[in-house]
Amino acid sequence: MTMAIPGSEIFSSRPIDPDELTRSLPPSLPVHTVTQEQIDNIDPLTYEVVRHRLWSVTEEMGEALKRMSGSPIVTDANDFDFAISDEVGQEVQVGLYNTMLVGAVDLAIYWTLQHRATNPGIAEGDMFLCNDPWVGGGLHQSDVIVYQPIFHDGKLFAWTSAICHEPDLGGVGLGSFSPAAQDVFSESLPTPPIKVVRDNVLQADVADAWVRRSRVPMLVGLDLRAKIGANTVGRNRIHAVIEQYGADTVKAVMKRMMSDAEQRLRTKLTGLPDGTWRATGYQDQSHTGDRGLHKITVAMTKSDDHLSFDFTGTDKQVGVINCTYAGMRGGVMLALLPILAGDIPWSAGGLMRCFDLISEEGTINNATYPAAVSRGPIGPAWLTGTLIAECLSQMLDRSVDLGKSVQAACCGTWDTAVIAGLDERPEQPVPFLNILMEPMAGGYGARPAADGMDTGGLFCIPMGRVPDTEMTEFLYPVLTLWRREEPDSGGPGRHRGGVSASIAITPYGTSLPMGLVLASAGKAVAQNNGLSGGYPGNTGVDILARSTGVNEQFAAGKIPGNLDDLAGERELGPCYAESYIAPGEVLYMHWQGGGGYGDPLRRDPDAVAVDVREGKVTAGAAESVYGVVIGDEAATARLRATMRDERRDRSTGYAKDAPIMDLTAARRLDDNLAEITVGTTHVIACAHCGRLLGDEKNDTELQLARFEGPSHLAGPQVTSDPSEYVDDPVVFRQLSCPGCWTEFYSSIVPADHPDHALDLARLLPAAPAS
Repeated sequence: MTMAIPGSEIFSSRPIDPDELTRSLPPSLPVHTVTQEQIDNIDPLTYEVVRHRLWSVTEEMGEALKRMSGSPIVTDANDFDFAISDEVGQEVQVGLYNTMLVGAVDLAIYWTLQHRATNPGIAEGDMFLCNDPWVGGGLHQSDVIVYQPIFHDGKLFAWTSAICHEPDLGGVGLGSFSPAAQDVFSESLPTPPIKVVRDNVLQADVADAWVRRSRVPMLVGLDLRAKIGANTVGRNRIHAVIEQYGADTVKAVMKRMMSDAEQRLRTKLTGLPDGTWRATGYQDQSHTGDRGLHKITVAMTKSDDHLSFDFTGTDKQVGVINCTYAGMRGGVMLALLPILAGDIPWSAGGLMRCFDLISEEGTINNATYPAAVSRGPIGPAWLTGTLIAECLSQMLDRSVDLGKSVQAACCGTWDTAVIAGLDERPEQPVPFLNILMEPMAGGYGARPAADGMDTGGLFCIPMGRVPDTEMTEFLYPVLTLWRREEPDSGGPGRHRGGVSASIAITPYGTSLPMGLVLASAGKAVAQNNGLSGGYPGNTGVDILARSTGVNEQFAAGKIPGNLDDLAGERELGPCYAESYIAPGEVLYMHWQGGGGYGDPLRRDPDAVAVDVREGKVTAGAAESVYGVVIGDEAATARLRATMRDERRDRSTGYAKDAPIMDLTAARRLDDNLAEITVGTTHVIACAHCGRLLGDEKNDTELQLARFEGPSHLAGPQVTSDPSEYVDDPVVFRQLSCPGCWTEFYSSIVPADHPDHALDLARLLPAAPAS
């Protein structure tokens, strides 16, 4: 159990009114700003030129960091980001790397202005370092930000920042992941903002103290200097823009960028229906030995040009599956940027004015100190983003123009595996530590008009990549047996979710066992739900194969190609565990694909045939899930009819008869639902067969047929029994039209999961405000 420590509240940050923050600053820290008239009077050509110059500054900062860093986390996975902020920290321009970090960068600057402006002061030539997720800047302690004030004519003009995930910053667990942690004191030490550069000189005492905590001090020290170098590039380029166009012009453009982004998003929101949409998701297990399910729930309300995200009802903080306010905010930005702002420049300071957050403190996505938060970004923050994306997609799906932004859930999490040991290949053996970055190749969610991208990446890191296998084997004493896409891992649907991949590695170049840390979610319940009846993508699985005889196979000139080629025992990896992998043993990881969109029985049989030919779907799944007999149209029609009959026979809770509505003047709500106005009454009908499913005068829920069964009935993408991981009953739940037996909702959820999909109010016009 965790509780707040008295006095710790000063190490927390929230958004603050910029004018109020400016007024609170001491006279020793004057700031540069401009009037609204100056902002309004910027000519369009100058605005566009300077705006693109600022964009290029962040891109150049990114290239500088990548060229200086030696960590595959930066050079391959692109788990980092940058920002240019105005004088009080509002983000003017952000990078296209880890978008969750956007929700945290400004918080660190706000806090620094509030608590460091007098002592030790903020001066030209300073840079600050921070990895305290309660302050901001990053989402957990492994996210380390270096940020600097930029002055012009003695006034604080702007800030730049560079942030990336560090491979290890100490703590009990390898890679600073401690699966058994119950509070932050078992993790990497959170460090509030400290000056790491003064008068443009790196402070050796601070730098030495910083790298001393790490198991890989050379990498951490190099990343520190890389971030300082990236900020130096940013400062020099911004000064060059000021010199060319003038400080007032550049500042006016920065303010205008945020205002324009805000107004464009507000205009888009105004054109969408008002209403409230809900979503609930789960973290399976909270720490080593736990067998519980832990809930995050959100109600998204859209009113006029504003969004409100209410997380009331989310479970209390527990184990390692917590994130701070910065993580919750970062999860919102994960979804909002690509789904709502994909065609708007990412001037985050303006976009974040369009929503507010309501949340109880002490919950798993708004945890209070000293909760353990090392799993924050890739657990509760990510799930927060997935749930927000589900709500946004339901809202947008009814829009002809904006429906193209709808997307089912992508891979639901990052499947973490950290290995560390002794590399005996050099003459002088050296220690090593590696976070396996292969799960970057997650599957993207399907869309109303397209399949999800296969092994397309992570929703939160648009430019992420997997590492080069040969380089991994060069850097670390491991051998990769295979790394490949896995069939049936994409969520089935009218459009299929993107498939994921697997990897198998074995120690090679060391005689000693390696330490291993596993941390993941989505092994018992779905983290990658589909939409409009689309099935979730695969559940994740990690397996440790012991006494495999793999070295004997190498000696015989053979390389095993699947788990069945390995002898010995197999251990199923729990969601959170500390273990080991010894020479002759194999670690197998199969991470998650994306959710599907629409009923899989409505997928074009020719598309299924292509999937089978390309190895995305097995022939068995083509028949059992999609109802397709490859090359036989008549047999496919008969099989699909039989499968719909089976849905009817196993479902309960529906009336046999209901009126059939005329769909001629119906308005599309999603792939399966249509709204019809009968007189003055709004009713909802099946968009395929016209069956009446509910009307606003008599119903509060859609009248759908219901089925619950074992999770394996969802298809071959279910890789293990939920009871292997949790004690709560988990089911495959489907809601269907009782007329044509089209699936409207399909997921793997706890038996007591609320049926948000039945909520009639989310589909009908919101009542006018009183």
